[in-house]
Amino acid sequence: MSEIAAEASPDPLLEIDDATVLRGDHAALDRLTLRIDCGEHTAILGRNGSGKSTLVRLVARELHALARVEPPPPVRVFGRERWNLAELRGQLGIVSPALQQQLGSEAGGEVLDSVVSAFFSAHDTWDRTVTPAMRHRALEALERAGASTLVGRPLDSLSTGEARRVLIARALVHQPKALLLDEPCTGLDMTAQRAFLEQLRDLARAGTTLLMVTHHVEEIVPEIGRVVLLHRGHVLADGARETVLRDEPLSAAFEATVSVRQRDGWYHAALA
Repeated sequence: MSEIAAEASPDPLLEIDDATVLRGDHAALDRLTLRIDCGEHTAILGRNGSGKSTLVRLVARELHALARVEPPPPVRVFGRERWNLAELRGQLGIVSPALQQQLGSEAGGEVLDSVVSAFFSAHDTWDRTVTPAMRHRALEALERAGASTLVGRPLDSLSTGEARRVLIARALVHQPKALLLDEPCTGLDMTAQRAFLEQLRDLARAGTTLLMVTHHVEEIVPEIGRVVLLHRGHVLADGARETVLRDEPLSAAFEATVSVRQRDGWYHAALA
């Protein structure tokens, strides 16, 4: 566990106790139990329909588990059941293609303004008071994300890889304890994907906890030591990546014959 993250928060990043989330009349998550500590870089892996997107929205407090009468509550983030969403975003930064699309839909949205808007939990800075301190922190975050050269450009003019770096900067302005990465490499070519993943490695080594949700084994950076394998709303396997990222568990999770290989800390999977 990262000593920086552990000292910053004695509470687990995430605690889910026997939680069920319904989507229509279907249990997208079915009595799920999961605990992830701060500093415990973790990948949530599974095929489409396994419950990954529902889990992301549950952690982000966009969805709620079925209520129950007796404690403990089904979901706690950093030790708390209830959050003001703006306050939560200050501790748990979110990077996702959906957020990129939302920000990009703002006509003429500029890179620095898109990052500063995170202070207001908004998509722009229109009719808001932006302080010099906010701009300074936004510029620092852009520098840390390798995106400072993009300042002044409209967000919708950027490549997917460039825009993803801006999203990281936006997530970092609050100096969060953790990043929730929802299918973070969607739309990136091979070169942009590797550059993006190397940035995530730097953040992990600097003490920011990574919680990555993906269906691609290749996106799991070497710093991620734990893998949780979801299948039809249940945890199929949970443990050290060298234990979970094997032919048998992945074949069961993806309902196909999967062959896994590893090289220099990176894993690759293909249909056999």
